[in-house]
Amino acid sequence: MNPSIFEWIGYAASVFIVASFLVNNLKSIRVINMIGCLCFVLYGTYFQFWPVVIPNALLMIIQLYFLFFKDNDRSSINEIQS
Repeated sequence: MNPSIFEWIGYAASVFIVASFLVNNLKSIRVINMIGCLCFVLYGTYFQFWPVVIPNALLMIIQLYFLFFKDNDRSSINEIQS
């Protein structure tokens, strides 16, 4: 593939990560952040930037865990009320 495509994937990753900080809904934050992490994994793998790939792959796993195995909305409401 053309390296410039992967550069654009890197830019997209940055946009998604920043956008995840602009959202108030916890589930949306996790989904947007996970998309950004996936883009960084693709970007880092192509350029063999392992210090970029490893933490973003771990963050993807963490986001997936919280999205599918934890009730985020209920736990965040309980934290606010405490």
